[in-house]
Amino acid sequence: MSAPQPSSGPSFDAAPLTDPVDPKAVSAFNAELRARGATGMTASTIIAIVIVGIMALIGVPILVATIGSMATSPGGSGFAGVGVLLFGGVGVILVIGAVIGWRRARVTRYRLNRFAQANGMSYEGKIASPALPGMIFSLGNSRMSTDLVRGTKPRFVEFGNYQYTVRSGKNSTTYRWGYVAVKLDVPLPNIVLDARGNNGFGSNLPASFQREQRLSLEGDFDQYFTLYCPEGYERDALYLFTPDIMARFIDNAAELDVEIVDDWVFLYTQRKVSTLDPATWAWLFGAVGALITKFDQWARWRDERLLLENPSGPASVAPAAAAQPASERLPFAPPVGLLSPPPGVAHEGRRLKRSFPWLPFVVVIGFAAFWFWSRSF
Repeated sequence: MSAPQPSSGPSFDAAPLTDPVDPKAVSAFNAELRARGATGMTASTIIAIVIVGIMALIGVPILVATIGSMATSPGGSGFAGVGVLLFGGVGVILVIGAVIGWRRARVTRYRLNRFAQANGMSYEGKIASPALPGMIFSLGNSRMSTDLVRGTKPRFVEFGNYQYTVRSGKNSTTYRWGYVAVKLDVPLPNIVLDARGNNGFGSNLPASFQREQRLSLEGDFDQYFTLYCPEGYERDALYLFTPDIMARFIDNAAELDVEIVDDWVFLYTQRKVSTLDPATWAWLFGAVGALITKFDQWARWRDERLLLENPSGPASVAPAAAAQPASERLPFAPPVGLLSPPPGVAHEGRRLKRSFPWLPFVVVIGFAAFWFWSRSF
């Protein structure tokens, strides 16, 4: 993917997202995905199938009994006939809805694949439990990335939708995120930018961090983001977030949460990233294109604390790709081992210290106390 530059018009080919499709080509592409295990049924399709199955299990015996009653008692056939029609109508609507959802998912995958190819990228239907180090990728169960669109030039970038399920007793909740993953040249300290523009009642992030790790930056940056960095790495954060880089984040990513972890930068949003909406792609390409041009200067950062951990070794090891031209960095997929980065950050800077999310419990306890108080009168 060539780094898109913000402009007055689209700098990419969005036609495959909306152009008419050939049904035969759609079927052939989805058959190819199934053959290599890169696709599966969506949650909505599974729910629709379960509902239709339950309706059939309960409804067919009732339908047979009703028809038998109509045959043996013609006098009461009018009311029974209305019931049969209503029940049959509901069943037909459910079946049609399931088929439409299934076909729409097939067409979406085909369109995204053509869109990726038209813009020098590649498409992957799904990846179970993606081995990425971001905060959302280690939570819950049934983890899955879907509709992944990947580019490799000037550096590896992945756009995807992600979901995981958290179970509590007999109940379970599925959380959905969209993300952009950008590969860096060297590992950096774990830094989180919690965007204020997408928060509601408190942060929308799935993790909480200790207040002592908050760092205030100059200008109006704090009006848009709350920055967390490991204690002792404040000077390093100031080195990484120079005024020009802060301006890029404010202008292009103010509605996105950001995490720097190991040698990755993640942009998070609670909406689909890989979608058929050209405006969403224009927004994301603009954000990535504006930021990616500044990531090269981060490659020069080194953690001097490594000299204390390993006095006989170098401060950090820069990857060989850093010496190559930007257009030749990183192959189509990260080579084995890149997801476990080389030791470029001292132990205390690799992960932020998390705090316990007290707010939900305070709200529940307060509501319970109010309920008991109101019942006492």
